[in-house]
Parts: sequence; structure tokens; C-alpha cells
Amino acid sequence: MKTVLPILLFVFSCQLRAQSGELWLSGGASLLANGAIGSPSPDGSSSDVQLGNGFRVGFRYGFNSAGHIGHEIQYMYNRTDFIDNTGMILPEVGSAGTAIHQAGYNLLYYKRAAKEESRIRPFATVGFHLSDFVLPPSAGPQQGSSVRPGGNFGGGVKVKISPLFAVRVDVREYVNGKPDWSGLLVHQGGALFQTEVSAGFGVYF
Repeated sequence: MKTVLPILLFVFSCQLRAQSGELWLSGGASLLANGAIGSPSPDGSSSDVQLGNGFRVGFRYGFNSAGHIGHEIQYMYNRTDFIDNTGMILPEVGSAGTAIHQAGYNLLYYKRAAKEESRIRPFATVGFHLSDFVLPPSAGPQQGSSVRPGGNFGGGVKVKISPLFAVRVDVREYVNGKPDWSGLLVHQGGALFQTEVSAGFGVYF
């Protein structure tokens, strides 16, 4: 995941130089659905290992094209619970905190064109991302990461509170494949759904 953001910055470097920018710090809730991610045993069930709800914090860099279109790249750190009901991955049955690192690009469509210079700017968004699921440190020698691509969609609103500063609210749905850590888990099935509800503070420049 350390290489994802430099690659995204390189791909969009021309646009970044050409447009005014927005830098945002955001945080909020990470709500997981279908969080049963599999079993370490061929005789187990999909609910043997689960991921729970948590929080997320990170940054977004935005730049606007002409008209109604904008672009954002982002990195988000998600804290979640890794729940092992078998005691085969963690030292004993129970849960441990772990991380999901997420980086990606989103296209934004603003309800009002950039030239209108509105203080309140609702938007819809769609994008793609990579999620790096990390095993808890207490997993011992089985530690590692599992990177899964995904897509996301949603909307929000940005509100200027001065010529330099702004606040925002986002609600997005992320869809990922489930992590398996190189075959550690079986009986997975379905996708992992993650809902973001967040607020942010931004600087225009």
C-alpha cells in the first residue's frame, strides 16, 4: 500500500498542477455488513472469523475541473475488530484490534458548476480503491496483509466557512472482496460491504 498514493499522485500530476486544490482531514464511523469472512478450517463456517465495526480517519486531496466535475485521491486508516471464534488464528477465542488501509481515486459530480462559486456544494461520487487488510499482531507468525480491489459510491456536501477553510460531510458505500491472507481462510462467499459516515475539515489553496 505504500506505493499506491505515489502512483496516484504521478498519474494525476498534470491536473494537480493545473487546478486549485483542496486538502481535507476526515474522520468518522466504519460500519461493516456481511462481515463474516470465513474459517481457518475446511470443516468450519463463514462466521468463524468476522470483522466488526470501527472508526476511520485519513485525508483527501481534491481538485476541480471546469463545470461540474471534480476529482479526489484519498488515504484512510480504518480501525476494526478481528473476531476469531475458533482460537486457531488468535491465541484464544476472542477479538483483537486491527487495521484496514484504504487508498483510491474518486470522481465527483457537483450539483452546482465551479464557476457559480457557491458556498454550499452538494455532490455525488463514484470511485475505485484498494483495501489492505492487516492481521492483528497477536496472530503471531501468521501476520500479514491481504489487498483487495473494490469500488465505492455515495455523496456528500462541502460548505465554505471562509475563503480559505471549509467543512464537509460524506456518506459512502465501499464494496470489497473478502481478505483471505494467502489461503488462511476458506468458506468465504459474497462481498464485504463498508459504510462510511464521516465529517471533515478542509483548506482551499
